[in-house]
Parts: sequence; C-alpha cells; structure tokens
Amino acid sequence: MPAVDGSVNLSAPLRPADLHRAATPVPVVVDEAVRSRVQRGRDYLRNVLREEERPVYGATTGFGALVGFPGREEEADQCDNTLAHLGAGQGPELPHEVSRAAILVRVWSLAQGVSGVSAHVVDGLAAMFATTFVPAVPRYGSVGASGDLIPLAYATQALRGRGQAYADGRRMPAAEALHHAGLTPLTLDGRDALALVNGTSLTTAATALALDSIRSSHRAIQALTCLLVDLLGCDPGFLNPRLLDAYGHRGAVDVADGMRKTLAGISPAGTRALQEPYSIRCSPQLLGAAEDALRYVDGVVEADLSSVSDNPLFFPDDDLVVHGGNFFGQPAAFASDVLAMVTAQLGNLAERQLDLLVDPARNGGLPPMLAAGPGRQHGMQGVQLATTAFVAEIRHAAVPAGMQSLPTNLHNQDVVPFGTQAALRAYDMAALLRLLCGSLAVGLRQAAYVGARRPTAPECAALLDALVEAIPAVDPDRPLDADVRKAADLLTAVLPSWYHRSAMASGSPSPPPGTIGTPTHTWPT
Repeated sequence: MPAVDGSVNLSAPLRPADLHRAATPVPVVVDEAVRSRVQRGRDYLRNVLREEERPVYGATTGFGALVGFPGREEEADQCDNTLAHLGAGQGPELPHEVSRAAILVRVWSLAQGVSGVSAHVVDGLAAMFATTFVPAVPRYGSVGASGDLIPLAYATQALRGRGQAYADGRRMPAAEALHHAGLTPLTLDGRDALALVNGTSLTTAATALALDSIRSSHRAIQALTCLLVDLLGCDPGFLNPRLLDAYGHRGAVDVADGMRKTLAGISPAGTRALQEPYSIRCSPQLLGAAEDALRYVDGVVEADLSSVSDNPLFFPDDDLVVHGGNFFGQPAAFASDVLAMVTAQLGNLAERQLDLLVDPARNGGLPPMLAAGPGRQHGMQGVQLATTAFVAEIRHAAVPAGMQSLPTNLHNQDVVPFGTQAALRAYDMAALLRLLCGSLAVGLRQAAYVGARRPTAPECAALLDALVEAIPAVDPDRPLDADVRKAADLLTAVLPSWYHRSAMASGSPSPPPGTIGTPTHTWPT
C-alpha cells in the first residue's frame, strides 16, 4: 500500500494512485532492500560480462535487427550508441503527468533488481520525483514492442542533460532544467541506457491514467442517470433486482444495486410512458457491461504495474541471463482497446441522455433546449452541438489498435502490438468523456431551473444542490465552456464518496486503488 506520508516506496507494489501523485513533486523512497537487490543484479551482470563466451544483448552487441554485430567497446560510447539513433520522435509533447508517470513505472521495474542497472540510476530517477523536472517527450515514435523505445530515449536523454525539459513549468534546455531542479545529470553505460528504454512503461502509465479517468466518468454517468430519472419523475422499475438477477451479468447487478440506493426515496410522477427510452431503461445493462469490461482492465493494469518489462533479465541465484520478450505491450494494447470501446458507448449514453433532456417531446414538457426564453435565448443548444462533436471524435478514435500489426526493424519486430497508440488514444478519449459528463451535468442543472421537479430521492437532491451551488443557471445565454469543465471537475471530486458508500452497502467491489478524487460534499446517509 502507499506510504502513510504520501511518498512512493519502490519496495511496495505500484498503484495507479502513485502515478497521479507523481504528476507533482513527491518523495520516492529507495530503501536498503531495493538498493541491495539492484546492486546484486549489477554485480552479477559484471561477472557475466567478464565471461567472453556469454553475449549480453545491448551490452556487447548492437541493437534490434543489428544484434548480430558487436557493439562499441567503451561503455559510455555504447550508451550514446543506444540513445542517439532513437532520437527520431515527432509530434506534440506528451502531457507532463504522462511523462512523469511513465518514468515512475520505469524506475519501479528497474528497482526489482533483475535488469542489471547501476544503483545510482535508480537513485537518480527517484530523486527527480521530488522536483518539478519533466522531460520533453514527443508523442509519436513508439510501436510498443521492444518497449517504448523512442519516447523513453527522449526522457533518458533529458535526464542526462540533453534535449529539452521543463522545470517549474518552463521549457528550457535539459541541462538547465536539471540545474534549476538541483539534479545531477545521469551517467550511464550501455546496459543502463538500454534498460531505461527497453520497457513498455509509457504504455502502462497511459493505460492506467486512462482507466482511472474513465472509471470516474463511469461513476458520474451512473449518478447523472439517477438524477435524470428523478428530475423527469420516471419509474425506477427498470432497476428491479429480480429483473437484473435474471439478466445474469455481475456488472449489471452491481450497477443497478448502486443506482437503486441512489434513487432510494424516489416518488415517480406517474406521467411518463410505461417504458422509458433505452438511454434510461437499458442504462444498468449498458453501464453494467462497461463495469465488467473495466474490471478486466483493472486486472491488466494491476499486472502491468507489477511487471518487469525489460530485456534481457538477470537472475543471479540461478546464474541465468534470459533473452525474451517482456517488453511486448500486448496486454495493455488489448486493455486500452477495451477502454476505447467502453468510452465510446459511455459517451453515446451521455450524449443521448442530454438529447432526451433538451427535447420537449420527451422531457416532460420542458422548454426546447432548456432555454429560459426559447428564441430569445438558446439554453443548451451550443453545448449539445459540442457533445455531438465530442462523440464523433471518440468514435473516430475507437478503431482497435492492438491488432493492427505492421512489421518493422528488418522483420526483427515482425509483429507489434501498438500498445502505445492504443493507450495514448484511450487517454485522449477519457478527457472527451469527462466533457460529455460535464455537459450532461450542466443540462440537468438547467433542467431544474426551467421547470423540472425537485428530486425526491435525497441523494439525487444532494447532487443537484452541489451542481446548483457551482453552476449558475443559463439565463441569459452565456458561454458555457468553463461551466462544462467545472461540472466535470465537480463530479470527479464529489462522486467517489457516493460510490464507496453505495459499494459498501451493496457488497459490490470497490473501485481500483488508483481511484482519485477528494470529496468536497457530504452526501446524506
């Protein structure tokens, strides 16, 4: 578990919450157990290299397709040889939280002591996290196969004082940023350099961060669906436990159980049709299927965060050097593709619920577009247009990446997982899903202003009150971009407390340990 003092201890399992904490300065602890096993692995590597008949990839050889040729004789030259040819990245830079999270995943892997790296490398990486230093890393260049080679090479070069980096949010030459942060440039040999790039740490970090955000939106849509049901006066019979038990899917049973508790005390208006549109009636089935899928991704992320992703690996107890493929990011590629599918359907649901809410033919007679004075004002019209664009962007990005292999590297990498593409795409889509949740939340707040009834379920009323307190009514029209973002932030902050209480009451699993959000609103019990 994370340390009580908020630090990250490399002797403990890595959790998604640690990746979030790494976005800002945080102590990373290298204790004696870590240092001892890293040094033992390093000593073993040195012994192996003294045996001329035992080649070690990347230490005595060329890289990738050129493994059959000898590497450079000098260790410093071999380091430069590793990193220089990987300076081929392009495109916009990675978000800072992703870059720092990727380095945390990398140092945790190296700290397991089977990569043969120098102890000072682990110490140097750990020291970075106590500062605001962030390497400038271009987005494009990794195929997620022999690790995230190109992005991690840029991060490594920055830590050596080469290339560009950030300190206190300012972009500058990496050497200057290191000096500003009080850090010493890393000195590396060929094995150190290869170990720093030969893992899927960027893919793992981006997948974990995307999962955490999508889980937050999943919780938000559950709560917002309940608020929609209550504002419209719908009958909650579609959440009947006998109905969901007969459906037989664990996620749907658990989601419906939580939604029933949120809607406890609701009084149906008695004015709605016998059966609601699917965006309401089938919400537990849709959200439940998403929950089942997210639980699968939970397992992949947990495994990846506990994984040594490198090649080769060194096992001193068995006098064993193993060359293999632990840098192959297929699990995260598949998991990120699942996240993309979940995000697309959750986004569809939020957009369709907003569409229902602004339509006077289906919203119980509320004004079109929830405008306070239709024609003179336009209410949610601009926001709805934007949500349509968000869904289109998500759908465009949802094409699976993890099966679109292309051979490269003289067919040394003849199959690749494209996990990095899948993970970064899921990370981007998660941000759009948050905006869809914020848009729906603003619409529900506006519906209450233009004539929807006061929610009768205490939890729904509490959620509406929190939205009303944070978001002014749209009267007259005004730009709503900031309000949508504010509503999304509010949902992230207040809903974990709701989820944990509902989960405890229902006996359903808690969200993964990485779930973030500090409650700022006390929900009624």
